[in-house]
Amino acid sequence: MDRVIFSSVAKKFVMALAGVFLLLFLPVHLSINLLLLKSDPEPFTKAAHFMATFPLIRPIEVVLIAAILIHISWGIYLQIQNWLARPVRYAARNKSETYFFSRFMIWTGACILTYFIIHFTNFWFIRLGFIPGNSENFYAIAHDLFKIPAYNFIYLTCFVLLGLHLFHAFTSAFQTLGLNNRIWRPVLNIIAWIYAIVLPLGFATISIILWQFR
Repeated sequence: MDRVIFSSVAKKFVMALAGVFLLLFLPVHLSINLLLLKSDPEPFTKAAHFMATFPLIRPIEVVLIAAILIHISWGIYLQIQNWLARPVRYAARNKSETYFFSRFMIWTGACILTYFIIHFTNFWFIRLGFIPGNSENFYAIAHDLFKIPAYNFIYLTCFVLLGLHLFHAFTSAFQTLGLNNRIWRPVLNIIAWIYAIVLPLGFATISIILWQFR
């Protein structure tokens, strides 16, 4: 039983579930961030206040943080296992699209983790009182951050890499969960492409508009 629970297959399954939860969270986060484009700060402030005070949000936050930690830690663990199991590179490589994306998952994931740390420091830690800042005025905090060129460069770079990460993450997560047949594979590939393009483009649009036009 221990071998089953702690096997690589079990870790991939739990990692896939954590990844699916994160995939569902991103559109919600984008929809709230799009309110930053309004000249009136009230809609974003109300949405941010709701996310900070609604009782059900706290357990969701705990699950979200747990999902991030599980996804990152087990992803790193499984990648290290793969490296140790295959110390010598294959002479002939599979040049498929899936291989291309999967080969860089650990590096795109590391860049996204860097952004998560910056993001949590600038927003979540302020709300928790770990660092100084007005937790009731994230609208102003966000607008001030997007006026910093270096922040925008990091933000845009991370979301380009997020697009690459999302495509393979989407398809591999549902493949791990058993949706990998002739019927579902083409559908999931199309949804994965849409997801990997639309979501990063939405976040990038916010950055560019607030940086260059506000």
